[in-house]
Amino acid sequence: MGGPRKVANDPLRKQRILDATLAVIAEHGVHGTTHRRIAAEAGVPLGSLTYHFGSLGDIIEQAFARMAESMSERYHAALTAAPDEPAACAAVTDLICGDEYATPRELVLLHEMYAYANHNTTVAESLRQWLRRSRASLARHFSEPACRAIDALIEGWPMHQAWEREPLNRDLVRATITAVADRLR
Repeated sequence: MGGPRKVANDPLRKQRILDATLAVIAEHGVHGTTHRRIAAEAGVPLGSLTYHFGSLGDIIEQAFARMAESMSERYHAALTAAPDEPAACAAVTDLICGDEYATPRELVLLHEMYAYANHNTTVAESLRQWLRRSRASLARHFSEPACRAIDALIEGWPMHQAWEREPLNRDLVRATITAVADRLR
């Protein structure tokens, strides 16, 4: 005899799916991301994806938005903890030279996100919001022109390091951030 189907209460399933999506993207790229791979990675039935999300594109958009928000929070926390501009320069140096801003896996995901944003307006808007949040965090300590320049360095330097596969020179990074802050005060 049939009846209502019972589904186990799993309040974190949607988050697990988004986390799994990022894991699949990091391993296979956006182009290799499928519903089946995400479901397998999340350990959920395939139908869970269509229950929680309208499309594969929707899953990818929400996963990237979640990643951007998480990274933004770390960025904001580092700059909020800095009591003054010299401490903010040190915090920015730590963001650029350490794993606090972006782990190697997150750098792979950032490359995928930027490329996907070229063809997806929702992800492009998530990136624009992220840039605004980043500059707002920097604005606690730096002028608007310095915020733009420093934010570009925070984004660019770790990406260069990922391709060069060599450690960054912390002294050079710190001197550059300080010089930008001083010059654009």
